[in-house]
Amino acid sequence: MAGETRADGGRHPLFVPAILVGGVVFGFGLGLSQMYRPEVVLRFFQLTDMGLLLVMGGASVVAGTAFAVLSRTGRAAPLTGTQFGKRVKSMDRNVVLGGGIFGVGWGISGICPGAAYASLGVGNVTILYALVGMFVGAYLQGYVRSTADSAAATTEEPA
Repeated sequence: MAGETRADGGRHPLFVPAILVGGVVFGFGLGLSQMYRPEVVLRFFQLTDMGLLLVMGGASVVAGTAFAVLSRTGRAAPLTGTQFGKRVKSMDRNVVLGGGIFGVGWGISGICPGAAYASLGVGNVTILYALVGMFVGAYLQGYVRSTADSAAATTEEPA
């Protein structure tokens, strides 16, 4: 399979091409549904265009069905080689804060990260402002998390 890990710890040779194909298919889907256009997303938030709801709903049904079926088969995920199953994540402060920041950014810019790349691919260069904001936010989150982890590790060590 494409995601099986070899005995030497490396990935299967088809791992990267499989990800590339998935990204291309995702990009074409965004293009076909016009979800790379911020005005389409903003009209959804204004409740004047429910096309995004249909796209997200259709994707959720397909993904949910595939996950439900595959998690019962005991098979491993093709790209990672890990078993399908629920990954329980507690609803902590970081999850709520991160979701809130993501939602505000999505509402202001009218674009999410995947659609931003597709929008850039069709020539929308002004979307670079949103992409820079996403990269700065991701960097700051990593910096804050590593600083907090370092502080926690320092207080846990005996003096």
